[in-house]
Amino acid sequence: MTGIVYKSTGSWYTVKTQDGSFLECRIKGKFRMKGIKSTNPIAVGDVVDYDIENTTDETTGVITNIHERKNYIVRKSVNLSKQTHIIASNIDVVFLLVTINNPPTTTSFIDRFLVTAEAYGIEAVLVFNKIDTYSEETVDEQLFLQYVYSEIGYKCLRVSAQEKKGLDELKAMMMGKTSMFSGHSGVGKSTLVNALEPTLNLKTKQISESHSQGQHTTTFAEMFDLSFDAQIIDTPGIRGFGVVDMEKQEIGDYFPEFFALKDKCKFNNCLHKEEPKCAVKEALEKDEIAWSRYKSYTQILEGDEEQYRADLYDADRKASDETRKS
Repeated sequence: MTGIVYKSTGSWYTVKTQDGSFLECRIKGKFRMKGIKSTNPIAVGDVVDYDIENTTDETTGVITNIHERKNYIVRKSVNLSKQTHIIASNIDVVFLLVTINNPPTTTSFIDRFLVTAEAYGIEAVLVFNKIDTYSEETVDEQLFLQYVYSEIGYKCLRVSAQEKKGLDELKAMMMGKTSMFSGHSGVGKSTLVNALEPTLNLKTKQISESHSQGQHTTTFAEMFDLSFDAQIIDTPGIRGFGVVDMEKQEIGDYFPEFFALKDKCKFNNCLHKEEPKCAVKEALEKDEIAWSRYKSYTQILEGDEEQYRADLYDADRKASDETRKS
């Protein structure tokens, strides 16, 4: 029998069966996907085969096989540097929720996420959330960021779950698709899902005032069926985002504005660093490429591991602000 994994809590998986019911399943023994060193062999969104098990008072299942994934999105496991954590699989579009100051979402975090989405062939949309809380200065900053990413080609939405702004446009982008919401803890993922589908009534928490960071509300990824012909995967808040297993030569290809200039570089293996006649560096000097994007690129290129492990909101925020002023 075949079903789709809707929830993963580590040892048990909730599988939606073909008749629409849900079955708690486990995996037998070691389960490894070819070529993926992952802390979680099965992810929400996986299509799996399972057998029914009637050894206890209630009916459970045993997962026997994972179907080939259309795609998946991963990040480095923070505690195990050699391993990855698969956040979700078989995604049509991922919405990265961005907040300017409650909590702050840094450009390096946005860029690492977008690079990963590009690498795994998943459409990414930036959702600027909590616009009802923005001051005049914050609005300027948000609109500048929106301009930067719109120019690259990324779709951007301005949303307020509290005031129900932008929800119809968001729903239209989700219809008929499996979407994933991601972002830092406290950016309002669960609140936004509740605004889209009030009957779900997901738990939400307030921002921690002392740290301007969100508290983890969602502790594991879970998929929900929505009333407007859509599925949403709600994910735990992510502190940092480690880019996984990319060769230096390919990183620039996942920055669309760099990739578009690649053929104009003198050297076909140009890393856009010290090489002469680099089209990317020339575009950077003419302000045709955002300095914040180039900074993110060099951090990833240099394997700046501490960028995703440490809680660098303040330091990275200040650096990002200075970049924007220059």
